[in-house]
Amino acid sequence: MLLSISSSSVLSMSNVSERKGSRFSAQMSRNKNSDGVKGCMDQMNNSGNTADPSSRGESKNRPSQMDSAGATSQHRSNENGKGAGQERTPASGENAEKMTKNTKSDEVQNSKPNNSTSGEGSSNQPSQSAPMDTSDASSVVSSLGTSPKSKEQWTTYPIQNLKTMQDLSREFNPLLAKKEHTILIDMEWIRRGVIVPHQGTHVWDSHHVKLPHLYPLPPSHHKSHAPPSRWEVTRHALHRLTKGSNSIGDVQTAIMSYNSRNKDNWTFDALYYYGQRLHRMENNLHSLIPKMAKLALDLPELIQKPIPLLRQQQNQAITMSQQQISCLLANAFFCTFPHRNDTKPGSEYANYPTINFSSVIWYFILLVTAITGKEHSCHEWVHLVHNNVQIPESSYLLTRQTTKLALKAEKLKAIFHYFNTVTNDEDAAKPEGLVTFERISIPPSQLPEWKYQKVPLTNLHISPEGSIEEEGTGMLQVDFASKYIGGGVLGSGLVQEEILFLMSPELIVARLFTEKLADNECLKITGPQMYNLTSGYSETFYWECPYNDRTKRDNWKRRYRQIVSIDALDFKNPKEQYTKENIKRELNKAFVGFHGDVKTAIATGNWGCGALNGDPKLKALIQLMAAAVSGRDMAYFTFGNKELAKEIQRMHEILTINKVTVDKLYNWLKEFSRHNTREHHLPKDLYGFISEKIGHMASLL
Repeated sequence: MLLSISSSSVLSMSNVSERKGSRFSAQMSRNKNSDGVKGCMDQMNNSGNTADPSSRGESKNRPSQMDSAGATSQHRSNENGKGAGQERTPASGENAEKMTKNTKSDEVQNSKPNNSTSGEGSSNQPSQSAPMDTSDASSVVSSLGTSPKSKEQWTTYPIQNLKTMQDLSREFNPLLAKKEHTILIDMEWIRRGVIVPHQGTHVWDSHHVKLPHLYPLPPSHHKSHAPPSRWEVTRHALHRLTKGSNSIGDVQTAIMSYNSRNKDNWTFDALYYYGQRLHRMENNLHSLIPKMAKLALDLPELIQKPIPLLRQQQNQAITMSQQQISCLLANAFFCTFPHRNDTKPGSEYANYPTINFSSVIWYFILLVTAITGKEHSCHEWVHLVHNNVQIPESSYLLTRQTTKLALKAEKLKAIFHYFNTVTNDEDAAKPEGLVTFERISIPPSQLPEWKYQKVPLTNLHISPEGSIEEEGTGMLQVDFASKYIGGGVLGSGLVQEEILFLMSPELIVARLFTEKLADNECLKITGPQMYNLTSGYSETFYWECPYNDRTKRDNWKRRYRQIVSIDALDFKNPKEQYTKENIKRELNKAFVGFHGDVKTAIATGNWGCGALNGDPKLKALIQLMAAAVSGRDMAYFTFGNKELAKEIQRMHEILTINKVTVDKLYNWLKEFSRHNTREHHLPKDLYGFISEKIGHMASLL
């Protein structure tokens, strides 16, 4: 059979990627009075990404999808007491008058109860959750089991007792300009309520971001006939886009005018697909693209000092305004950053993630290659699509590749909603604060000696319901990261990290200056704003609606939202995770992420599980041990896996009741590792092994 590959035929196959995992309607019915839901519905017709029921079917009839490997459930109820999804009011302004006017009305108190029982010393105390009869320790151990009954209930530490950034706002260090901290805004002006760029002297070297407007002039022997600079070509192309309504072809022409080396490698078919997919919707690309182009052209005015690269084994931080971030991301969208399109081994930026958006706005060429069995240039592909060329049908490949294309279109919805917000002067959600990006590196000599850590486990709240992003608002939220920050957010990736970066696109700018993480490093981001609600995970992912972020800000206008990116090991052979070396590596990585002077609770889940083949039970213990040594409590979300939540909770109870300290638990993990090395298969379940050790310890008392 022959199949016509055309724009319309691709659209007609969109059902292959119909969304399977929405809980949005169910959550709306439970949370019909939630500010977050009302804000979502209020803006559905104002973002340029208006939901079209016919494009994805009735969400209320789709089954709930929860991923026990750590999938992010993007819209949750606030039944655990953390109100994070409130309707957004105007943020602080860029002038003193506007900031003064909005100081009180801008930020609304989170719904977390003001519970005096949280106490100053709670972070370092053993868990008080679920008191149990300790008269017979062995009977307690035997009750652990590995398959608890589904109807059994358990008590967990109250989430409202966990400390948040707002609770500890006085303890946050002031924003200090020092050698290791580059601040791109003028500190004197922000004290007056005005955000203006800090002036400095630009450089073009290997230690700083190479900004597109600083690109060196090409050599020429005849000054009168010198070719235009790359920035002149870029500026001319983007200036044309600011003039009015543009087609996607105009965007492609503009980008390729200063990226001519990639003319046979780049095409823009996810972008074409996006535009065609929204032909029935309130698609505002015709008015948004000019605003984005103007924002990109503001680069020389908004960035007036060098941006350092956050390089390996260096403790460095960068603070910039949300407006500066939006300008940098607009340049990334239009692919203006030089030297960032080649990440092959040995290239200048081989150790850095990609930043130009070329990979997220072109994709369809892979579809044609897969179906036809040969590569096509951009021009050949355009001929195939727009001239209805007949090629042999390959239904599986077509379905698979069309699904990926549709998912990239969903990514673009989140990205375009972000740009719609930051370029709309009348949008109350337009951001006007600061965000800090801090690379933390702890020398190996300063990492804990785990066998000597005689500290008890701290408090644990665990639940199969809720999410890191919503119920964990104000806590240190764990990004299940790739060592290349953002993972596949600009490619095909759609798991926890990528979804997080689409919910808060400001995080994407970290890819511009963050070198890949080493084993003793993390990236901590303070103050990002959430813009999008999404549903689903991996192939069930889709953009849901705008998110009205009313999270309060600190004294430096940063949101009370802090994210730490820590990368877990990828175990091709799951058995390898139980070696002493790998257990220690994961303990050290978690400690680097959790360590800090301000002891807010940690919001996390099944870090390093799922695609990376981590054992959730082991990873939970590793995170609990690192949290204990760091002096932090923990909120742990199992994303719908009730059995896992019960098992972790019971294990935590037994460890704390029997006063098992981190050093003792570490020695047991090493012993389990030795058993694993000797046996061809694991001797028994990890928690069963530990329960036996506790029972033996109790029998000696």
